[in-house]
Amino acid sequence: MNFWKGLRPVWAVILAAGVTGALAHGQDNRPSAQDQKTQDNRQKEDAGVPVPPETTSVTRHDLTVGGQLIHYTATAGNLLIRDDQDRPNASLFYVAYTQDGADAKSRPVTFFYNGGPGAATIWLHMGSFGPVRVVTHSPEASGPAPYTWVQNEHSLLDKSDLVFVDAPLCGFSRVVGKGTVKDFAGTDQDIQAFRRFIERYITVSQRWTSPKFLFGESYGTTRSGGLVAALQNDGVPFNGVVLLSSILNYSIRNPGYDAESIGYLPSFAAIGYYYKKVKAPGTLADWVQQARDFARGPYAQALAQGDRLPQGEFDAIATRVAALTGLKVEYVREAKLRIAAARFRKELLRDDDRTMGRYDARFMGWDPDAAGESPGFDPSDTGISGVFVGAFHDYIQHELKYMSQETYYISGPGVNEAWEFKHRASGGGRGTQPSPDTAVDLADAMRKNPKLRVFSANGYFDLATPFFATEYDLNHMSLPAKLVGNVEFGYYPAGHMVYLNVQALKDLKADMVNFYAESLHN
Repeated sequence: MNFWKGLRPVWAVILAAGVTGALAHGQDNRPSAQDQKTQDNRQKEDAGVPVPPETTSVTRHDLTVGGQLIHYTATAGNLLIRDDQDRPNASLFYVAYTQDGADAKSRPVTFFYNGGPGAATIWLHMGSFGPVRVVTHSPEASGPAPYTWVQNEHSLLDKSDLVFVDAPLCGFSRVVGKGTVKDFAGTDQDIQAFRRFIERYITVSQRWTSPKFLFGESYGTTRSGGLVAALQNDGVPFNGVVLLSSILNYSIRNPGYDAESIGYLPSFAAIGYYYKKVKAPGTLADWVQQARDFARGPYAQALAQGDRLPQGEFDAIATRVAALTGLKVEYVREAKLRIAAARFRKELLRDDDRTMGRYDARFMGWDPDAAGESPGFDPSDTGISGVFVGAFHDYIQHELKYMSQETYYISGPGVNEAWEFKHRASGGGRGTQPSPDTAVDLADAMRKNPKLRVFSANGYFDLATPFFATEYDLNHMSLPAKLVGNVEFGYYPAGHMVYLNVQALKDLKADMVNFYAESLHN
């Protein structure tokens, strides 16, 4: 109960008596303009944000994929989701692409979302498997306008209908009614919002019997682990989950733990190979495998000894780390064998007076201070933001005929800062986690639905979500032997946003074709 709200009738009586007495003495106690404004604002807060209607902009298009001409409908609009009291508390923006004339009972539908937490889905929408994609100069900075978008010959529309969804408070999605940031800024709150959206969408679109897939990127993979379990517990099982650049378990990513250093080492080796800073006679995959074997073997055993590691072994490990990554032996020694990702981004190309990107190490930047410890900015972020934002607005306005007076928020204002990371996992009996490990939820969903398949897509040059750490998470779900093969992995010469490398996007599409076929016919 609101304490002050309970006192309003009492104050009304006192105020009425005060006004009567004042008028009797010839005084004017009418509220000032500022007081009236404050009262109006309070009334608006009590009423909440107006609830908009569910509206759509529907357009029709053609696309050729793999020689197949696809007639499809694009629907850009919003759907309302409701709280536990069945009151609308958010309006979520989405764009759906559906093949015309297809049988909804056999036609798959895939739900796409980015991560953050608190990020809009502009990146997957305009870069990956939608019917159009932006043209970038990756791995060079794309620079200022003009920007262009083109028909996407690698779209997944030939295999599935596609629904791109913006998280609450991101993109054009908004809190409505009496909803607040706290209702959505949290691991479990976010999962419930997407659960409600998907159930609303398949109801409105009559897709309850369609095969269903989830496709999340970055924190979107954290969401997917919990979401697929939540939906299944609601009677909505899924056929497949695609995890792009995963972070399922936040508890082992905390600085200070050896797991972080071990998890990043194979990515450092891949990047050293890319920049020709190492002597590697074989392929990139061969070199990465050497780094994996070393990381989980001699390197992990050495780090486990901490300060008790004998000097001879310390020197041998430092020499091997340097050989695998391209760093100087002296630097590895000074770092006590443990290399932070931010330091690696600054150190590997220090002699070249360059830095590299966090999301994609193929992107290079310049710092004003060449002697610094870590890069001053992420060129893999600044190098693509403008082209994605500009092309997106041009596309939805001119092609999808969607006009809004609202600001499209790339990052939801205040969402990340307010995020509550604790998580109540599905199954496993582990209670509330202080940091989410939704691999627990994903494993629970797979045990309950043995036909659920998972595909993990990874960029070799991703320094935000290293692939070796992802392998560890997915290989430690305690699955029965019969289900281990339901988890597949793909690796690409790209970064966090694999699709920025168009050849990698082509390869990922080929893997998706196989994955969807396996998921639909297993």
